[in-house]
Amino acid sequence: MRARQLGISIGLGTPGEFNAITDVPGVRVGHSTLITERNGKPVRTGVTLVQPRDESARRQPSFAGCHVLNGNGDATGLEWIREAGLLTTPVAITNTHSLGVVRDALIAMEREQAGDSVYWCMPVVMETYDGLLNDIWGQHLGPEQVAEALADARSGPVTEGAVGGGTGMICHEFKGGIGTSSRRLPGEQGGWTVGALVQANHGVRRELRVDGYPVGRLLTEIESPFAERDTPGMGSIVVILATDAPLLPHQCQRLAQRASLGIARTGGGTEDSSGDIFLAFATGNRGLPPADYARKGLPFTTQLAMVNNDHISALFAAAVEAVEEAIVNALLAGREMLCADGRRVPALEGQVLLAALKALGWKPAR
Repeated sequence: MRARQLGISIGLGTPGEFNAITDVPGVRVGHSTLITERNGKPVRTGVTLVQPRDESARRQPSFAGCHVLNGNGDATGLEWIREAGLLTTPVAITNTHSLGVVRDALIAMEREQAGDSVYWCMPVVMETYDGLLNDIWGQHLGPEQVAEALADARSGPVTEGAVGGGTGMICHEFKGGIGTSSRRLPGEQGGWTVGALVQANHGVRRELRVDGYPVGRLLTEIESPFAERDTPGMGSIVVILATDAPLLPHQCQRLAQRASLGIARTGGGTEDSSGDIFLAFATGNRGLPPADYARKGLPFTTQLAMVNNDHISALFAAAVEAVEEAIVNALLAGREMLCADGRRVPALEGQVLLAALKALGWKPAR
């Protein structure tokens, strides 16, 4: 169950129809999940892919910005986003050791689709570590999984938990993975939507907070996969934020920074071993020139719109709430898994979470 199905309404904002990143018009999400066994080792991994528009990102780029809270991780394609402020490819999320093959597969598919008109392609691929639940050294993902995720990309409800890139992830010492949420601003604040998608693989249990309540302190008796070895919080979290507001690149960067606050509200963001990397893109400006230097006859200028800074705070607040709720949704969607050495990664059951909240004085919002 998701947080709101349990009566947990995080923040003051209003979610979109699906309470997902796909509430931003044109945004689509697809997964490819690989769960099997090879050479006697468990394979639990995959690819999650976000399409920023309902058309090719190369033909219709989006303004984008990024932010790194802690750099113990990797992502491809971010230097060009920092330089040019443009997102010209889908965004993929996978495990640490498959980042390169996913990038290469996206390049090959772009070339196949666009032919000789492709001048270059620098896909954005983000990662978190799934080596406790997955044979990460086996590098079992290939182009077929990337193609499956691309073909699966759709609007509407988004599958959460142990799916796609989130299949083998651990969050606050519970089963983690993919989570999503959204906020739709009222008309007097612009009427725009902000959506978040996280791959949650971070956090220490005793620090876990839900709706501001320190529930992790009451959940320490539940078995932890880190009880006898390894270090709690040794994973990472990556965040993708999308909005249909007309933001310029530097404003997208400012929006991406706010993901840090959503993570902090759930008790994360303080571990040295965590790679916390965030990307935000905005689809509110259309008609940006295609990402192809070989094209001739482009105009010298493009007319743009921009949200005035006097009205941007509501978007920041929406991003914080969406990230916070997306992390909780990722936790609640988790299902118990066993590591290769038999260690149990428990799920955070909804009723267990509700009991902890109520013990701390929480009451459902009316």
